[in-house]
Amino acid sequence: MIDPKNIRTVFMGTPEFALATLEGLLAAGLPVVGAYTQPDRPSGRGKQLTPPPVKQLAAAHGIPVFQPLKLRLPEAVDALRLLAPDLIVVVAYGQILPKSVLDIPRYGCINVHASLLPKYRGAAPINQAIIDGAAETGITTMYMDVGLDTGDMLIRRTTPIGSFETAGELHDRLAILGREAMLETLEHLCAGTLVREQQDDTLSCYAPMLKKEQGRIDWTRPARELHNLVRGLDPWPGAYTLLSGEPLKLARTVPFDEAPAAGPGTVLAADRDGVKIACGQGTLKVGELQLPGRKRLPAADFLRGHPLPAGTRLEG
Repeated sequence: MIDPKNIRTVFMGTPEFALATLEGLLAAGLPVVGAYTQPDRPSGRGKQLTPPPVKQLAAAHGIPVFQPLKLRLPEAVDALRLLAPDLIVVVAYGQILPKSVLDIPRYGCINVHASLLPKYRGAAPINQAIIDGAAETGITTMYMDVGLDTGDMLIRRTTPIGSFETAGELHDRLAILGREAMLETLEHLCAGTLVREQQDDTLSCYAPMLKKEQGRIDWTRPARELHNLVRGLDPWPGAYTLLSGEPLKLARTVPFDEAPAAGPGTVLAADRDGVKIACGQGTLKVGELQLPGRKRLPAADFLRGHPLPAGTRLEG
């Protein structure tokens, strides 16, 4: 039996998704001897350098923070080795760990991944699952190897995806589920009861990094596919169409199977309940809209300043 208070741990993570797991490790009494995170990046309209969420939390707990531009550089590996970690926990770090790092901790490197592996390996598993219309997803903890999310699985936790759930909402639920899965993994590690399960590569699929242009809506597609795209890209980068050549972000959609009475991209009706738009198959009601530099507004508020009469064409 291993006492968790004797496991020198290095945590690697960057965004808000990683915070719940780091908090869980600290609450469990693990000595977190270092936190690795991405370098500060420009953020906001003023483009001021902003520390990543993990850096802020680690600093608040007096944990030394390391932000190497490239973890694979020899000097970065040497600095990590000096920390003498027994375990490295990785949650959405944003860099691939080289073998020189994977070989350092005696209890290995354990990753908390936001999908039911081997499905949705890659950078955006939460978003891609929703975009694909998946009915469920979850968390997988795994031992890391040199591949991209290909290591042996340890603990899997499943959760359904709501029909109208956005990526942001699912993100928050999975962050908590990730903490629970990692703590369960830690319990088994300390008890010597961890069971490794090899991934079946034939069942794998990839969730690539999101790009802004991915959000441009093609109105010739079925309404249900567009509904999944909109919620899968909410809150970032957002799904959008063009109104008089200007990007118009859309959110909080409802798909209908009814046959549209006009060509794809045509506004069929607009009232306080939403803007109904013709699609290649079915129609899509949009509940919230946003113009560049403006706030995201409910349809009723948006239409007071920007009427969208029936027959208005939106460009895909």
